[in-house]
Amino acid sequence: MTGEQVFVSHAPSDLELVQELFSTVKNFPFGVHIVLEEVGSGRSRKRLEGRLANSDIVVAVLTNRSAGSRWINQEIGYALAKGIPVLPLYETEDLRGGFVNDVEGVKIDRENPSFTIFNLLCRLRGELAPLGAMSVPNWYIRFPCTIPDCGHPVTLDITQGQTKLWKLHQHGQQLTATCDICGSKYYFDPATIGFRGREDGIQRSE
Repeated sequence: MTGEQVFVSHAPSDLELVQELFSTVKNFPFGVHIVLEEVGSGRSRKRLEGRLANSDIVVAVLTNRSAGSRWINQEIGYALAKGIPVLPLYETEDLRGGFVNDVEGVKIDRENPSFTIFNLLCRLRGELAPLGAMSVPNWYIRFPCTIPDCGHPVTLDITQGQTKLWKLHQHGQQLTATCDICGSKYYFDPATIGFRGREDGIQRSE
């Protein structure tokens, strides 16, 4: 599960919502291309066609604000014509029409973003690493240790299935990753894989 590309199609007015929902998704070792971030970096929306064509999945964010957006409809149609799976991330059922009317998606719960992010990760995990119903794709995030003068790569391996991760979340438990050099421990929310804190270790001498 490295090198896959996720294209996020959305309306300009939904950029803040999209950034919130994908804040931890972007920590995984695959590319996440949020349209308005790409446009803001100097590309026109039309010039994103290459990103779209090389994507492994397109997430279409469908809200009341984006209803009728010609860009989203075009990007959905283009993806389906190229055989790229489309995952609707929708606010209400009536917005999941047209090309994605019968596609199972993820409902946006604005009152419980953690639940929305969890369900989004469930679907992405299934689409990007389809190893079979009885298999658990090994996901991970890797980051530099934030202890001054350390910076050693730390890896959080996510070997649990999504059901187990949600149960851990409900019971207030956390996932942990430890720096092999300084011993610092990092804590993450099992549902969203969001960072929750750091317990400083003792810097080991050479």
